[in-house]
Amino acid sequence: MNITPLTRKFFEQPTLKVAEDLLGKLFVFNNFKGIIIETEAYIGIDDPACHAARGRTPRTEIMFGNAGHSYVYLIYGMYHCLNFVTEAVGFPAGVLIRSIQIIEPESILLDGPGKLCKHLGITRQHTGLDIINLPNFFVADIERKFEISTTPRIGIKQGVDKLWRFVAHDRVNFSK
Repeated sequence: MNITPLTRKFFEQPTLKVAEDLLGKLFVFNNFKGIIIETEAYIGIDDPACHAARGRTPRTEIMFGNAGHSYVYLIYGMYHCLNFVTEAVGFPAGVLIRSIQIIEPESILLDGPGKLCKHLGITRQHTGLDIINLPNFFVADIERKFEISTTPRIGIKQGVDKLWRFVAHDRVNFSK
């Protein structure tokens, strides 16, 4: 299988498109490989659930930068969450990776952003990395397609009316 990282152009697209199109893509992090099966979109200062809704801060600066960079933050003082920056420089948006079906080195469902980061060892030290140019941290298209559902985002208090959570169906039967 030829594994080529997605381009910056992929991540520069509208965030809702990126969030949906990430489903079925291969996520590579160190020795782990898995299929992305759930995402959520966070879009700009008009989205009350987006970290950038309050403007530029040291925490959100990465969201205003180049698409295709990682943004990892800590919630509840204990759980890390992995996001990928999307859209144009200066427009803060990103996609939260909520669930991945790991296929190598083991088969395990990481269903939740905190569980995902804990199992893989992703921390705030991984913020700001350019996933377009790293050999051990990237996303690739392996042409896997799913039926997709959209639902309200979960775990937030504002912006719950937006159907910006994307979930892949037929998530159980994965092969290498």
